Amino acid sequence: MNRLITLAAVVAVQAGLVAVAVAPQLSARLTGDTYQLRVAPLDPIDPFRGAYVMLDYPDLQRDQQPDGDDSGPLYITLVEDDGFMVADDFLRERPSGDQPYLACHDRSFQVDCGIESLFLPQDDAAAMQDVLRDGAVAEVRIDGRGHAALIDVRAAS
Repeated sequence: MNRLITLAAVVAVQAGLVAVAVAPQLSARLTGDTYQLRVAPLDPIDPFRGAYVMLDYPDLQRDQQPDGDDSGPLYITLVEDDGFMVADDFLRERPSGDQPYLACHDRSFQVDCGIESLFLPQDDAAAMQDVLRDGAVAEVRIDGRGHAALIDVRAAS
């Protein structure tokens, strides 16, 4: 009986950890609003990590470091420009108001918003490199807390 309780507790803790790990992505996918972002390739396919494409968002780049420490939470507020969302401001504190924003993590050398990797089957990843080279659009859902989920990447029309 004691082993059964221990096993149930271990399974419950593991299920809770999985739920916590995927909650931001699920929240963005289920409750987020859809936005279009320009996207470009950043890194080619890596045979050690599988078929994936690293994405770069040129309209989300900053010219300088925001005030304060050079690592930690970073919030990128977004505004629409010609049908695409572009960076408006880079903040260390979560913004208030109705303006959409991305909740990211600044690692001094790279900003991670959770939408930088696109995993695909090997053949599709190679084709996606060509699409990205010619200019592409990422469809991203962003929830009210700035959590983002990459929904689709397609050729720019």
